[in-house]
Amino acid sequence: MPPVNLTTWLIAALAFVLAAALTGAARKFVLHRGMLDVPNARSSHLEPTPRGGGIAIVAATQVGALALYFFGQIPLNLLLALTGGVAVAAIGFADDLEPVSYALRLAVHCLAAGWALVCLHGMAPLDVGSEVSDLGLWGLILAFLGIVWTLNLFNFMDGLDGLAGSQAVFVLGAGGLIAGGTAGAGPAALMAAAAAGGFLLWNWPPAKIFMGDTGSCYLGYLIAVLALNAGRGLPAAPWVWLILGALFFADATITLARRMFRGERVYKAHRTHAFQWLARRWNSHRAVSTTAVLINVTVLLPVGFLAGQHPSNAMNVALITLSALAAVCLGVGSGRQEHEQPVTDS
Repeated sequence: MPPVNLTTWLIAALAFVLAAALTGAARKFVLHRGMLDVPNARSSHLEPTPRGGGIAIVAATQVGALALYFFGQIPLNLLLALTGGVAVAAIGFADDLEPVSYALRLAVHCLAAGWALVCLHGMAPLDVGSEVSDLGLWGLILAFLGIVWTLNLFNFMDGLDGLAGSQAVFVLGAGGLIAGGTAGAGPAALMAAAAAGGFLLWNWPPAKIFMGDTGSCYLGYLIAVLALNAGRGLPAAPWVWLILGALFFADATITLARRMFRGERVYKAHRTHAFQWLARRWNSHRAVSTTAVLINVTVLLPVGFLAGQHPSNAMNVALITLSALAAVCLGVGSGRQEHEQPVTDS
């Protein structure tokens, strides 16, 4: 496939404008339907806010993907894999309208992950240390779990104004530019980043609309699928994408592990992620989201770039980066029970 070029940028611009316009329209629709996220004891926001705006991201991204395919920027198999995200978004939208059982949502997520792997022809060989290894069945299992986990963790981490939207713009944009591979992931990722950016205009603190499960699960699905697809041309790509998304991976994984250890129902709403502790400590969504952006740009972007340039070290760099961020998240309070006080500044 061709590298990122003028056609890609023009389609990305179209996706940005379309997402921004559709988000405004979606806000009017959900207000009319009364789809408001009303604050409760588990919420991080204080005012009733429209939700379900992620439908604009989905529509703009799917239109953009069709345009990329039509102009020869992405292959058919990637277009089909991305389309699997529509099912993820649909069950998310249904849940935004009326609560859907977690079992049903998980079943749809698993079906979408299986669809993506069929379209992508499984998992490509991966840089493991100094060798490029075909992981076979284990790679397939790892990829399947990776897709399901990524789309769920993105949903778990969508709890503050602008946080998930800005993370999606960063991971998709940076991943597309520095680790897009040669199988079309670069153009698709930049276009999806632009669509998320159009939504972010409405979601940056103070948010005028939330993306809801519709958008958060869909974006997580896109990130996982594009990271795997990028590995077709760049075996170190999944490690690079893991580094770029390390903030979300570290916080969500540590929080989930601690809650599981305590025997809590992990799919129930809570306020124990590190970013939620920080938002209460700083009394500001904007401060937390801005801090995340700064960490992404000043730390994870250069680290991810270096990992891509030195693929034999990419796995080790990813593991070190995740471990370091996990330690930070633990210190901030990832997974700490809500009746416990967060670590205070000293």
